[in-house]
Amino acid sequence: MKKLLLSLIILLSLQVKSYSQESGLGVGIMIGEPSGLSFKKWINSSNAIDAGLGWSFSEDGSIHFHADYLYHNFDLIKISDAKVPFYFGVGGRFKFKNEKKSVGNSIGVRIPVGVSYQFATAPFDVFLEVVPILDLSPDTRVSFNSALGVRYYFK
Repeated sequence: MKKLLLSLIILLSLQVKSYSQESGLGVGIMIGEPSGLSFKKWINSSNAIDAGLGWSFSEDGSIHFHADYLYHNFDLIKISDAKVPFYFGVGGRFKFKNEKKSVGNSIGVRIPVGVSYQFATAPFDVFLEVVPILDLSPDTRVSFNSALGVRYYFK
């Protein structure tokens, strides 16, 4: 994890002429439930696919993977020197549990709702999201995830 954080800091300190977070691929980290790597690929100026791979600390721990289709609304929050889109979407989640400690793997539907802060002078964003989840297997139940993260955007 230390190497990942050091690599991210080095990438953020590089001088890059591309400052738009509404295109390209964003790669970063998220802290929360789950904690790990975060990815975002823009499809057009208001839609993106995001994904995460990390560790879930709930229920004896497990590897967590998710992918979501997101819609961004840039008109709700106005700031003069940055963009702050509100976003929501739908996606899926897979948890790969340690079979020795838990019942097994689970599959669920995610409905992420969040906000990101896109810096006007740097190629990265900071995001905060809350995600209701409907697990479908092995049991049907509702749970929540939330994360705070940062992503660096490559052109």
